[in-house]
Amino acid sequence: MLRRIALLYGVEDEVRGSPAEQRCAARTERSRVIVGDLHQYLAAPGRQVSAKSKLGEAIRYALTRWDGLSRFIDDGRIELDSNTVERSIRPLALNRKDALFAGSDEGGDNWAVIATLIENCKISGVNPHGWMTQTLVKLANGHPANNLAQLMPWSTVA
Repeated sequence: MLRRIALLYGVEDEVRGSPAEQRCAARTERSRVIVGDLHQYLAAPGRQVSAKSKLGEAIRYALTRWDGLSRFIDDGRIELDSNTVERSIRPLALNRKDALFAGSDEGGDNWAVIATLIENCKISGVNPHGWMTQTLVKLANGHPANNLAQLMPWSTVA
């Protein structure tokens, strides 16, 4: 299992920083076979792992979420793992006590949404202050509610 996972990370090391189309092509050509092999191995009925053991539970957990786990193959924008996102939200997690003073549950929810949008700006290489200013101006000027996806930080990257 670990060798197969290492092979996936090897492919990722080679395509990191490439355009999404190139990443998708490399993953389709090389990673899809590895992921298929992993799935077949995990789903093998003759596996000698008790379904009630921690390992059995972990395997069942992975298999029930397989579509999400393998989605990176068909979308070059998606990372193999969530490490980038986890690193970027780490400061937020470390300051989670600050959210206790948001004033209300709704205030905490709003704080979380804004913090998520700001971190998405950073990941997308967009200036958070500039993006927020432009987005608020567009909303104030009547940007259609059914086109909010156009305003997201990842949509503004050329």
